[in-house]
Amino acid sequence: MSALTLRYAHAFASVAASNHLDANAAQQQMRDFRDTFAASHELREVLMNPSIPNEQKLKVLDAVSGRIGMIPQVRNFLAVIMDHQRLPELDEILTEYHEIADEQTGVAEAEITSAHPLNDEDRAQLEAQVARVAGGRVRATYRQDATLLGGAVVRIGSTVYDGSLRGQFQQLKQKLANA
Repeated sequence: MSALTLRYAHAFASVAASNHLDANAAQQQMRDFRDTFAASHELREVLMNPSIPNEQKLKVLDAVSGRIGMIPQVRNFLAVIMDHQRLPELDEILTEYHEIADEQTGVAEAEITSAHPLNDEDRAQLEAQVARVAGGRVRATYRQDATLLGGAVVRIGSTVYDGSLRGQFQQLKQKLANA
């Protein structure tokens, strides 16, 4: 990530905080625009063409934002990015903003890998335990890995909590080897 993308992400985070915007809704609107932008060769051609006057580009942006249902702050932010010819970096800006918004709201990303599929009740209990460990709210993504045999492995940032049977067997093996 470049310093410029981080600067734009922080700028939008500041706008979002000062206007009390719903960070999830703002992110979704920007993702919707990004997906529309990526899927339409014609839209990219118009918005990134330096020979097309900015007023015409803004009209196109307004038409797209109307279809997506963008709030004015998101539309204005995208207009600034477009004006500064930073639309190609929109995905990186969104990634940075996502991290900043999570930090501001106290949400931690957790990757939970289990040996078997978890039902809704198990997921809720596991997320509650992970939230206590993380010290706040958690947004969990789930994966499966049959080699764990049982239990789960939780990754929060760079910290890994291994509660799997495979991990316990490896610890036992290490203890026996050291004895």
